[in-house]
Amino acid sequence: MKRTRLGMLALSGLALLGVAGLTVGPAAAVEQTAPDAVAHGRGHDDPVIVGHRGAPGYRPEHTLASYELAWRIGVDFVDVDLVPTKDGQLVARHEPEIGGTTDVADHPEFAARKTTKVIDGTKMTGWFTEDFTLAELKTLFAKERIPQNRPNNQLYNGRFRIATYQEVLDDARRLGRELHRTLGTYPEVKHSTYFSSIGNPTEPKLVDLLTRNGLNRPNAPVAIQSFEVSNLQALHRQVKVPLLQLSSATGAPADWVAKGDKRTYADLVSPAGLREVAKYAVYLGPEKSQIIPLDAKGNLGTPTSLISDAHRVGLKVQPYTFRNENPFLPANLRSSDSPTAFGNVFAEEAAFFRAGVDGFFADQPDTALESLHDFLGR
Repeated sequence: MKRTRLGMLALSGLALLGVAGLTVGPAAAVEQTAPDAVAHGRGHDDPVIVGHRGAPGYRPEHTLASYELAWRIGVDFVDVDLVPTKDGQLVARHEPEIGGTTDVADHPEFAARKTTKVIDGTKMTGWFTEDFTLAELKTLFAKERIPQNRPNNQLYNGRFRIATYQEVLDDARRLGRELHRTLGTYPEVKHSTYFSSIGNPTEPKLVDLLTRNGLNRPNAPVAIQSFEVSNLQALHRQVKVPLLQLSSATGAPADWVAKGDKRTYADLVSPAGLREVAKYAVYLGPEKSQIIPLDAKGNLGTPTSLISDAHRVGLKVQPYTFRNENPFLPANLRSSDSPTAFGNVFAEEAAFFRAGVDGFFADQPDTALESLHDFLGR
């Protein structure tokens, strides 16, 4: 196999190798195809490493610093969760509740906005993006979401503001010119049914942003994700970029629940369900345990038929989420009981490459790219 570009970056004493490309999925009714990787010297069939929320193993998630680090490490795509503000802007946060990822609790001027809401059947108490204007959110600083696993990231608390999706797109273009390659995003529509129910839907804003940035076209470096189904089916008729249907090992899509549909994610990833998904999506993004579940001892078990079932109907499979810290690894791959120490993530990622994944989402893109290089023999 011909060797592709390798990028080098020193990080914490490691030599970091960079390569990525997005595979091409089946043609859809509105010419939805995967972002073009061939023009940048990468093969159609190379698995894709997506920087999950950027590179949150090293910087607080969903910050411009996290995204930039992921791109500089070598991935071409980052995952960007999107939620709307009160004045209709899209910002990058994992959830609309921002008490755990910003310093909003330290702002007395916003104390009265702390409230309790039910979102997709889950009660949440805190501060929510839809209750703030963008200008107000810009007065806040991001902080590390899981300091018990990533204490070093607390060094960066109070350094980075909340980013808009437009700012992420601008950075992708700027950094792409510097690095001489096309950089892109996997925007995820969060809580579609909830935001539509309060009259602040995400999808029209996302379509408008993509169109204004010249990205609503085949082979644009974009793939839209959602855990819900109805919104992706609607977007299939509105955009020309590929769609990624997320799924979970438990529960059901929130839009199905809201409609009284009794089907679950298990039904979604059944052979019959996958045939329906393939009518509007190019990618399937399952929870990784749906591909290789853990056994009774917490070790990696035997792969299911999900990858072969998905490939049979033309779907590419990109599971989530690979993290290096011990608590996120199978029991037999942990290095110790330390919640901050890294375990043998290389063994875990190698098992998924052998199972046939078309890439995956990773919090530490450097080790994920190393695993990819090992698999490809480069």
